Amino acid sequence: MCRTFFVWMFIVLAGLNLQASSIRERINLDRDWRFHLGHAANPEKDFNFSLVSIFAKTGKAEGTAIDPRFDDSHWQKVNLPHDWAVELPFVNHPSFDVMSHGYKPVGGFFPESSIGWYRKSFNLDPQDSLKRITINFDGVFRDARFWLNGFYLGRNESGYIGVEYDVSDYVYYDRPNVLVVRVDATQYEGWFYEGAGIYRHVWLNKFHPIHIPEGGTFIYSSFNGNNADLNWETQVLNQSSGAKEVVLHTRLLTREGNTIAEKRNPVGIIPQGRSLLIKDRIRIKAPRRWSLEDPYLYRVIQEVIVDGRIVDRRTI
Repeated sequence: MCRTFFVWMFIVLAGLNLQASSIRERINLDRDWRFHLGHAANPEKDFNFSLVSIFAKTGKAEGTAIDPRFDDSHWQKVNLPHDWAVELPFVNHPSFDVMSHGYKPVGGFFPESSIGWYRKSFNLDPQDSLKRITINFDGVFRDARFWLNGFYLGRNESGYIGVEYDVSDYVYYDRPNVLVVRVDATQYEGWFYEGAGIYRHVWLNKFHPIHIPEGGTFIYSSFNGNNADLNWETQVLNQSSGAKEVVLHTRLLTREGNTIAEKRNPVGIIPQGRSLLIKDRIRIKAPRRWSLEDPYLYRVIQEVIVDGRIVDRRTI
């Protein structure tokens, strides 16, 4: 009887853990990329980039490295973070910019080594078709353009700002997905060594269609004597197939993980394709203030609840 009870408890706890872990997935895509140098002045050596009218039709990429069917088996295998400038030889050049960037042959004087192409394949489970899928690049130096399965996602010109793309409408669930990045490092941004390539992490995110988007929560505090108000402005986005009634649950936790305050906001019905901004606050008595001598931090957890079930969770 005792053994049966413990087996039952294990199954229940395992189920609860599975439910919690499946709310939002963040998968690292750093491994198993392919890399090859392009050319800033010769399109034929740049895999026909600018020679083919890739924007004439959605998904048009034939004859370029953007094409999912392109054979990259002879390209270099790399893992991220990756900086191709590190592998280049040093050059003696009179330009101050070349000197300040470590005498590496990257920039306008070196078209043959200032363009880099990256390709990666990955698979998705058919069950993921019910979720929203985004890809997040923490940092690419610089002027990067992105494609998935031949479809153009966008351009991020700065090497110091990350970017996220919603690829839910472009992914496949029955075959490999091909992610392509063209990096143009011919233009400097700083006066120091900056490198070249996808030098930070890449993430694949899976989450519920009704969710708090990236950067969708702004939290700030205001003090009144020994007490403080924890204020939040949170956006909840509905990308499901219909209108849904939503509740936002906010909890304030100590560093040790104990909940000391919480509040439920009945958001109401959010129409399909729309979002609502929820503004509210919690009064906290005698909070422990952060300082250099005592760098204590609280945590905020926000949960989106639909039909009595937690569908999204963000920790700040």
